[in-house]
Amino acid sequence: MSLPHSPIGSDERAASTCCEDGGAPDARARHVSGAFRKVPDATALFWVVKLLTTALGESTADFLVNGFNPYLAVVGSFLVFAVALALQFRARRYIPWVYWLAVTMVAVFGTMAADVLHVVLGVPYTLSSAGFGVLLAAVFWLWRRAEGTLSVHSITSGRREVFYWAAVCAAFALGTAAGDLLAYSAGLGFLGAGTVFVLMFAAPGAARASLGLNGTLAFWASYVLTRPLGASFADWTGKGPDVGGLGWGDGPVAAVLLALIVILVGRLQLSPRTGRRAPRPSR
Repeated sequence: MSLPHSPIGSDERAASTCCEDGGAPDARARHVSGAFRKVPDATALFWVVKLLTTALGESTADFLVNGFNPYLAVVGSFLVFAVALALQFRARRYIPWVYWLAVTMVAVFGTMAADVLHVVLGVPYTLSSAGFGVLLAAVFWLWRRAEGTLSVHSITSGRREVFYWAAVCAAFALGTAAGDLLAYSAGLGFLGAGTVFVLMFAAPGAARASLGLNGTLAFWASYVLTRPLGASFADWTGKGPDVGGLGWGDGPVAAVLLALIVILVGRLQLSPRTGRRAPRPSR
């Protein structure tokens, strides 16, 4: 599977190229070039952990809502989500366990919020998919207009980090709605939808490698698809045979996924590349 990397693959490449958006490096990036970045490179390990968090979010949300008081589960997950984001914004550089805690809580609380939108409020999947697509496009437009770049390597200031996490949340919401649309409305089921999303997830990376697709577009397209891909396989393994699953249980699936994430994030935490400075854009 071809995985899309971040638009700028290394410090050396950044020193000899312009912004991945195709334009000249913006002046603001020069002033923060010595700052520490707040987000990781999109390596193969990044995508593995990201997929695991989306699967964990699906299985954990279903386990908590179905096994405990759903109102307390939603409120509790929101509080942890808020604390995780506060820790991420407070950090001065990329800290793996802090960053991935925030991503995980986006997945857990975001899944619960999506369930409220569809199950409680009755919003159709087609409408929510279109609405979240417009929302994500608006975030990208505002981000590009304000900062001149959508590079994940430029997240070195508070405002850029706000745009980044707004895009992350909007991308998760869009992926959730699109995944439910394909699995439920289209009738493909968990495994069928997951198989389709595997191919869709790999497509942007393959297009970038073979056709020169813009790196930013490839990254965010694959990022949106991590949510329905991970959630589809979490549901397939956790849900019962009566709905097309293997019946392993949401709780056990969540426990295994959490263990894997802890191991991989622990490895990232020990990496000497953690929290390195942002590359200096070419002039």
